[in-house]
Amino acid sequence: MTAETPHDDVVCSARGCRTAAAWGLRWNNPKLHTAARRKVWLACDAHREHLEQFLGARGFHRETVPVSALGPADG
Repeated sequence: MTAETPHDDVVCSARGCRTAAAWGLRWNNPKLHTAARRKVWLACDAHREHLEQFLGARGFHRETVPVSALGPADG
């Protein structure tokens, strides 16, 4: 599985989007989570930049990885 061939059972986290996700956006809220804690939003190609900007504007975005790089610890 690659970013170009997203896994069929994961869908984008953008409101109303049901497209298969290709990206995992790892983030945390430093006021609520420990530095090591990561939460994950999923994004399709069309919503990746928007979701990164949303999280980045709040200082929450940590990294974006292909869905294939997500593991059991990512939920």
